[in-house]
Amino acid sequence: MTISAKPITWGKVDETGRLVIPAEIATQYGFKPGSKVLIERDDHGVRLHQPVSHLAKLYLEPSGRCNLDCVTCMRNVWLAPDEIMAETTFNRIMAGLPEFSPPPLVFFGGIGEPLMHPQLPDMIAQVKALGSRVELITNGTLLTERLSRQLVEAGLDLLWVSLDGATPESYADVRLGASLPKVLANLKQFSQVRSKGHRPMPEIGIAFVAMQRNIHDLPEVMRIGRQLRATRLSVSNVLPYTEAMCQERLYDKVLNSVTFHPSPWLRRMSLPKMNPGEVLGQVLNQVMDMGWNIEFAGNNLGTSNNTCPFIESGAMAIGWDGGASPCPPLLHSHISYWGNRHYFSHQYVIGNVADRSLRELWEAPEHQSYRRKVQGYEFAPCTSCGGCELIYENKEDCFGNEFPTCSNCLWSQGVIQCP
Repeated sequence: MTISAKPITWGKVDETGRLVIPAEIATQYGFKPGSKVLIERDDHGVRLHQPVSHLAKLYLEPSGRCNLDCVTCMRNVWLAPDEIMAETTFNRIMAGLPEFSPPPLVFFGGIGEPLMHPQLPDMIAQVKALGSRVELITNGTLLTERLSRQLVEAGLDLLWVSLDGATPESYADVRLGASLPKVLANLKQFSQVRSKGHRPMPEIGIAFVAMQRNIHDLPEVMRIGRQLRATRLSVSNVLPYTEAMCQERLYDKVLNSVTFHPSPWLRRMSLPKMNPGEVLGQVLNQVMDMGWNIEFAGNNLGTSNNTCPFIESGAMAIGWDGGASPCPPLLHSHISYWGNRHYFSHQYVIGNVADRSLRELWEAPEHQSYRRKVQGYEFAPCTSCGGCELIYENKEDCFGNEFPTCSNCLWSQGVIQCP
């Protein structure tokens, strides 16, 4: 008997030399007749990317409202509307979901606090009835026992909670207006009303935004996660929306170095798995200063560069007002900071579900063309250059790309990430 640490699926090469992918894999990842598939090669083989024509994840923003005033939030530089998604808007989305097979994962999140929408449990139940996996992110402050039971009964698969500190002081220093003991009590209560067993449902995930002021809290946040039986921990760097937050970054050295660019022309260091320690940290710092590629156990750290996590996951985002964008960062116009310069990201909306069906928005020629460009990443390397005036907005870049450009996107450089 052979025990494998990971599921193995075999394809085969037919008599014409074509690779035949098993039907269940083809269905799951959208490999349909006529689909264009990006093939990426490295020293160890090839990787087939998910076709950009396959909708696998839908971000829904149920609320533009929030009950907190967090120092990390886009709302510091944007007049957020005090609105929630209308029933007619949600119904239009629900009418379009059955047209996609398999049903996409639906993630309730956005710039506001989702639990401020009074109909959220019912919205989750409707999506689950269509066969979709459903995830939700919250600050946890409104997670009452009654609401916890409603979310469990609605069939929620994964509850993400934002925890950016492990002590009441460090937590409140980021999430103004919130109390860590209250949030942890809410989460403990939620955990208790879940299904019993070795792997209770819904799962719990923790989202942590790493900064100078709180990075030392991360080990304790992990301990809290174990107590809550959390199965996921997503760590992101902070994206400064104000000049004051620039001093909180932990990634300037990475952006200023070409170390993590997986170029075949650069010197490479291949490291095995090993215990972390002070010496390993010194080695990594030296390698970054020298501009080498780094591989850990055969995995090149540079593969996260010039790769959009939203395009790769087959995502589209719908705002509270029904506007559809290729990714959550493009749902709203906002200012952020790269280096010491402000960067204005203009909203890019394909259309609105009030006027076009979900499938029409997804298959719009301009949308699919943009997705193909992003997957091939045909943009200027602004994050490692930053030498001209075009970096101040996402309207154009020096490669001749027109709005919207992704040249300054830190999500595409593996620096910022969302659950």
